[in-house]
Amino acid sequence: VYIDIKGDDIGAFVSEAQQLIAEQVELPAGYSISWAGQYQYLLRAVERLQVIVPVTLVLILVLLYLNFRSMTQALMVMGALPLALVGGFWLLYFLDYNMSVAVGVGFIALAGVAAEFGVVMLVYLNQSVKRHQPTSLAELRDCVIEGAALRVRPKAMTVAVIIAGLLPIMLGGGTGSELMQRIAAPMIGGMVTAPLVSMLLLPALFYFWQGMKIKAY
Repeated sequence: VYIDIKGDDIGAFVSEAQQLIAEQVELPAGYSISWAGQYQYLLRAVERLQVIVPVTLVLILVLLYLNFRSMTQALMVMGALPLALVGGFWLLYFLDYNMSVAVGVGFIALAGVAAEFGVVMLVYLNQSVKRHQPTSLAELRDCVIEGAALRVRPKAMTVAVIIAGLLPIMLGGGTGSELMQRIAAPMIGGMVTAPLVSMLLLPALFYFWQGMKIKAY
């Protein structure tokens, strides 16, 4: 039996259909039901993503630790990632896109950009602290403001370039456009929240972390 669905994602449809069949259909002895086609491809892709995504996150954490030589700073970047992805979910909801493999790829790409935002922000903050060697919370606050302010213009330029590059994909049509739009949507939506998280949340976390060191002395 071939089924064509509109307005719903394959995974949700098959899950609901399986539940209804289990409740309402009695199969005679020797009969069985299997789901194939695009649903089968979806299951394979989900299985791969369940392995790839955790491995990717662990690799990012290891690379961050090797870069900063500080697990605290690595965890700052990783902890801010979920908040940075919120904009992608907002845009998906606004466009009425369902979760899919293409959307998952878009979120992986967004997570990479958000991590890069966090890394560069912490590099500037560390440089500012190293340059001024603050001995009080007031001096530390000035260092954090100086380091964060230096990242505003480069970050704004990065966001503008990414949005300008992806908007034609979102507004275009033709063969393959639906797939590409679902990859681009999380990136465009995330360009609202990812820069805000890196410019507002990370400097605050860095300030509290360094402030604890100053209080300890």
